[in-house]
Amino acid sequence: MKPNEIMREQIFAIIENQMKENNPPETKKAYQRLLKEGYSKFQAKQFIGQCVAVEIFKVMKFKEPFNENRYIKNLQKLPEEPFDD
Repeated sequence: MKPNEIMREQIFAIIENQMKENNPPETKKAYQRLLKEGYSKFQAKQFIGQCVAVEIFKVMKFKEPFNENRYIKNLQKLPEEPFDD
């Protein structure tokens, strides 16, 4: 498995856990909304994964704490690309 595939699988696992635990509930809402808009399950997870990646990047690169408010705002804007402000 290539490194990008491994990272994608890890991010998809995070998304699955968030939806299973309904924490935050906005993850499942965004997923369901994207499906209703005609995106495939894979595409919906890719979009959500971009939001997860923004948060991972901030935590790893800048040692910032997870910003749930930014994460939720980015989820609500999908399929628009997430912002990292």
